[in-house]
Amino acid sequence: MLTDSQLIASYQSGNELALKTLILRYEKRLFSYILISVKSKELAEDIFQDTFIKVINTIRSGNYRDEGKFFQWVMRIANNLKIDYYRKMQRLPVFEGNGEYDIFDLLSTREDSVEQKIVKEQIFADLHRVVELLPEEQKEVLNMRIYQDYSFKEIAELTGVSINTALGRMRYALINLRKIIEKNKVVIES
Repeated sequence: MLTDSQLIASYQSGNELALKTLILRYEKRLFSYILISVKSKELAEDIFQDTFIKVINTIRSGNYRDEGKFFQWVMRIANNLKIDYYRKMQRLPVFEGNGEYDIFDLLSTREDSVEQKIVKEQIFADLHRVVELLPEEQKEVLNMRIYQDYSFKEIAELTGVSINTALGRMRYALINLRKIIEKNKVVIES
C-alpha cells in the first residue's frame, strides 16, 4: 500500500489513478467531517467537491508542501471552505415575503463600528498567536472544539483517538494557554 506522499508524487508524475486512490482513501472520513458540521447533504457534497478541486489545483501548481500530514491539510481546506460559506451567508440579507419593500431593510444596525472591528481583529490576532504556540495535537483539538464546535466524540472520531485522549488534549491546551498568557503577560480583553 502506497503512502500519501508516494501517491501525491505519482499523481504529479501524471498518474491520475493515484489521485483517485487518495480520494477513495479519505472520502468517508472527510465527507463525515463536513456533514457533521453543516448538517446538509447537498452542502456537504458541494464543500467536499470544492475541497478536492482546491487540492488538485494546489498539487498541480506545485504549491503543495509534503509534510506527511495530507489528510490534516485536506481537512483544513474543507474547514476553511465551510467557514467561507457561512461568512458569505451571514452577509446576504434575508427578506420576509410580505409584499412590501423598504430599502432600509438592507441596512444592518447590528454592524460594529470601525473601532470595534479593529479591537476585535486585534483580540483575534493576539489569541491566534498564543494558540499557535501550543503543541500540534492540543492546537488541533482546541480549534475543533472552540472554533468548529465539535463534540469530543466527533473530535475523537475525526482524529482517530479515544474520547479521553481528546479531553486530555483539550485540558492540557487550556492549561498551556494560561501558562503562555501569564508568562508573556498577554492581555486579551474585549
